[in-house]
Amino acid sequence: MTEKLMSVHEVATLTGITARTLHYYDEIGLLKPAKVTEAGYRMYDDAALGRLQNILLFRELEFPLKEINAILDSPDFDPSEAIAQQIRLLELQYKHLGELIAFTREIQKKGAEAMNFDVFDKSEIEKYEEEVKAKWGNTKAYQEYRQKDISRDKEGYGKLADEMMTMFSELGKIKHLSPDAHEVQEKISALQQFITDHYYVCTDEILRGLGEMYVCDERFKNNIDKAGGAGTADFVRQAIVLKHPS
Repeated sequence: MTEKLMSVHEVATLTGITARTLHYYDEIGLLKPAKVTEAGYRMYDDAALGRLQNILLFRELEFPLKEINAILDSPDFDPSEAIAQQIRLLELQYKHLGELIAFTREIQKKGAEAMNFDVFDKSEIEKYEEEVKAKWGNTKAYQEYRQKDISRDKEGYGKLADEMMTMFSELGKIKHLSPDAHEVQEKISALQQFITDHYYVCTDEILRGLGEMYVCDERFKNNIDKAGGAGTADFVRQAIVLKHPS
């Protein structure tokens, strides 16, 4: 049975995007038609429509076209995992929108004196977006990690993970101190250097992102708290936020 191909007009009608957009996607190599007729008409098959669906989802999540192209062309790209990530991002955006709506209603009810700038914080969404980009190799840090990971055997990987958990354990033992204390900051610097030496260059910006992930991602939070005791993940995040400039 021959697969039905759709014209630019049919795809535009189906998806709501313009023919000009489809032409542009073709020009930049983001979405190529399955075939081009002798008359020059672009025709799209189910595979192209599936890619277009992913493009539109990532566009809704405000990913730049260049990054979408890199994600979809990654040899490790898994459509089912991407859908799960897109759902998570949409859930985060839904939560953020709900908070904005609630805050706006509060302003409507109480007047302009109702102030809460926390509702404008999109760091949780941005952090997860960076995780998605890194997952598909679209960041320098992740590429560095992959290069080091390729040459690392499973035993070596487990050893590094144990060493990192030991570092969190040591931080847990001094969480009675101020996160800004010299001893604490020394261990945070050691953690940053450990990540740089064994995974990827851990800049201060990347370290801050990791600090947020240690608290927001239940997997990390549970493991870190297990190593250093309840509250260790949050203590590490606070210490990272207060990290002295190097």
